Amino acid sequence: MTVWDRPEPPIRPVPLDRERIVAAAIALADEGGLEAVSLRKVAARLNAGPMRLYGYIATKEELFDLMMDEVQAEILPDEQPGDWRQALRVLALRTRQAALRHPWLADLLGGRPTLGPNGLAVTEAKLAALDGLADIDTVMRAVETVSAYFTGAIRREIANLRAERATGMSKRDWQRASGAHVTKMLATGRFPALAKAVHDGTDVDAETSFATGLDWVLDAVAARLTRPPA
Repeated sequence: MTVWDRPEPPIRPVPLDRERIVAAAIALADEGGLEAVSLRKVAARLNAGPMRLYGYIATKEELFDLMMDEVQAEILPDEQPGDWRQALRVLALRTRQAALRHPWLADLLGGRPTLGPNGLAVTEAKLAALDGLADIDTVMRAVETVSAYFTGAIRREIANLRAERATGMSKRDWQRASGAHVTKMLATGRFPALAKAVHDGTDVDAETSFATGLDWVLDAVAARLTRPPA
């Protein structure tokens, strides 16, 4: 029986429910990441004994499932856009925004599909955006491809933000600190393509990079959808 199917125990002193437990866990994770979340710490935040929580949640993994499902409610738009590209773009952008609000979400993206109501609704929205435009296998591969792109891009962005917090150095500070070493290495002539990227490439912010890459992936999906059947 999954956590979604198991009923909650009867109300006892210091009323608890999964909603309050999950809200406390999300607050802890927002403050210190997933490593800051344990049933003991959640219980302490709720002024309840740790054993009380086991009546509602059996394992920390179940708690993570519930936390992720709660945040996935933030990803769902109020209305599904009619255009498939816009529908998938909105879901990708809203996933990024949710991860920026809750950086721990990046650690849970890309694993097994979540089975909570919000997670299933997000998956339904992705598939529904392409419904009727191609056979189901093509639709599934398209959704997987778009999801793989934004999952990887979000994880990279969150990793950079964590590095900034851990080191106290912004991207510019890190580039300046590493400049002498990079210049020396490029001067060896061993990395001509990298040298061209460093000297001639345009540096863009994370939001622009994410949106550009997303459009390229959507272009590739569009090409596949319009390709005549073999």
